[in-house]
Amino acid sequence: MSELLTYILNNEDAFRRNRLPSLYSDFALQKKTNPDGYAVNVAAWEQALNHAAKRGYTSSRGVRVRSGSSASQKNAGPGRKKTDHLILRTDESLLRDLEVLEWGRPVALGAVFEEAMGKRTMVPLPVYKTDPGCLRKSQWRLIDPGALSPWSVMSWGARQLKGMVVGSDDSAPKIQVQELVLVENLQEAASLAIKKATGGTSSKLDLIYSKESFVEGFATILHDSTELSDSDFDVLLVYLSRDCGAIAYDGKPMLILTRDGQTIKFKSAHEPPHITQQDATIASIKTLVSTISKQVSDLEAKIEGLNASAKAALANKNRVSALAAIKSKKMVEHNLQQRLNTLTQLEEVYSRIEQAAGQVEIVQVMEASTSVLRGLHTQIGGAERVEDVVEGLREEMSKVDEIGGIMNEAAPVIDEGEIDDELEALEKIDQKTKEDVEAEETRKKLAELDSIKQASGDAARQAQAGKDLDMELADRLSNMSVEEPIPEK
Repeated sequence: MSELLTYILNNEDAFRRNRLPSLYSDFALQKKTNPDGYAVNVAAWEQALNHAAKRGYTSSRGVRVRSGSSASQKNAGPGRKKTDHLILRTDESLLRDLEVLEWGRPVALGAVFEEAMGKRTMVPLPVYKTDPGCLRKSQWRLIDPGALSPWSVMSWGARQLKGMVVGSDDSAPKIQVQELVLVENLQEAASLAIKKATGGTSSKLDLIYSKESFVEGFATILHDSTELSDSDFDVLLVYLSRDCGAIAYDGKPMLILTRDGQTIKFKSAHEPPHITQQDATIASIKTLVSTISKQVSDLEAKIEGLNASAKAALANKNRVSALAAIKSKKMVEHNLQQRLNTLTQLEEVYSRIEQAAGQVEIVQVMEASTSVLRGLHTQIGGAERVEDVVEGLREEMSKVDEIGGIMNEAAPVIDEGEIDDELEALEKIDQKTKEDVEAEETRKKLAELDSIKQASGDAARQAQAGKDLDMELADRLSNMSVEEPIPEK
C-alpha cells in the first residue's frame, strides 16, 4: 500500500471501509440519477487529494526537482524531501498509488478532475501560467494540438455517432495526463507566506529576499517534514506577484525561477512593492551572509572532526596521521578565520544599511509631517490673520455686552423697598410656621410624659397596696396563739 493511500485511509473520515465500494465505483453514472451522492463522492476525493498533497504524499516519484537543479535536494533540510504540494500530476502512477487490493483503482477519478476544473479549484498548469484571469473566469478551455489530428477527429465522430444510436455515455471520462494547480493549497501557502514575511518585520529590509533565501525561508510553509518543490515555488511566485499583488519579483511577475530574477520584495503597509537597485544589493548581502554562515558552520564541524582524528591517531601511536590531521586542521582554522572576518564585515555593512534605511524612513515621515503642517498653516493664513480673527472676535463680544446693557436699561424700574418689605413678610411667615411646628412637638412630648407619669403612679399604688396587705396578714399571724382552738365554722 502506498504512502498516499495509507494517509487517505487513516486521516480522511469520508474514506471509511463501508464507503470504499461507492468511492471506487463508477459513480459518474449517478450524476443524473443520484446527484447528491455524486456530489458527496466528488467532494470526498477532491478534499482527500488536496489534504494529501498539502502534506507531500501525492508525488509518487518521491523528489520532484527541475532539470538542472540537482543541488536542490542537497539543500533540503535534514530528514525532509522536496515534493509537490501545490501541483497534482494525474497519470498512471497516481492511479497505481490509489489502488486498493479489494476494489481496484478509482474508476471515476476522471470525473472528479473534470468537476474540479469546472469549479476552478484545480487549474491546468499551462493555463494558470499563461492566463492571468484564469481564477476569475467563469469558464476556460485548454486546446491540445493533438486533439486536432485526423485520428482524434474520427474518434470523436465515432463517439458522437455511438451516442446517437445507442444512447448517451454517462460513464466516467478517462484521466488525462496533466499537471493541475491545487488552488486551495496555493491560496493557503500564499496566505501563510505573507503572514510570515510581514507579521513580525521590524524594518523594511526584512521584506526583501533573494531567490535562495526565499526558497529556504518558505520551503516548509505548508508542512514541516516536507519541502515545496521548485514547481511549487514557480506557481507560488506567480500567485503572489500576479494574482494578489503581495510581492514584486525584479519589477515584474516571474513565471519561473531564473538567474534573471534574484530579488523578491513583499508589500509594506504604506507602499506597493517595487524592486530598486538598493533592494537587489540588500538581497545579495543577505544571501552572502547566509552562505558564509553555513560555510562557517561546516568549517567548525570539519575542525572538530580533524581534532578527533588527531586524537584517535595519537591513541593508536600513529604520529604521522596525527600530524597530518593537525596540519589540515590549521589550514581549515585559517579559512575559518577568513570567513569569520568577512562575515563580521558583511554584518557590519548590513547593520549600517539597516540603520540608514531607518533614518531614511524617519526623514520621510518628518518631511511628510512638515508638508502637513505647511498645508495647515496655509489654511490658517499666518499669525497676522489669527490676530485679526481674535481682534474681530473681541469686537463682536464687546458688542454683545453693549447690547445687553442697553436691553437692561429698557427693563421696568422696581422699587427696592417693596422688595425688602415682601422679603421680610415672607421671613415672618416662615418663622411663625417654624414656631407652630415646635410648639406642637413640645405639646406632644408633654402629653407623653403625663401618660408615663400616670402609669408609674398607678403601678406604685398597686405595689403599696400589695405591701399593706402582706403586713396586715403577717401581724394577724403573729398575734395568733398556737393553743387557741381553731374556731368552728
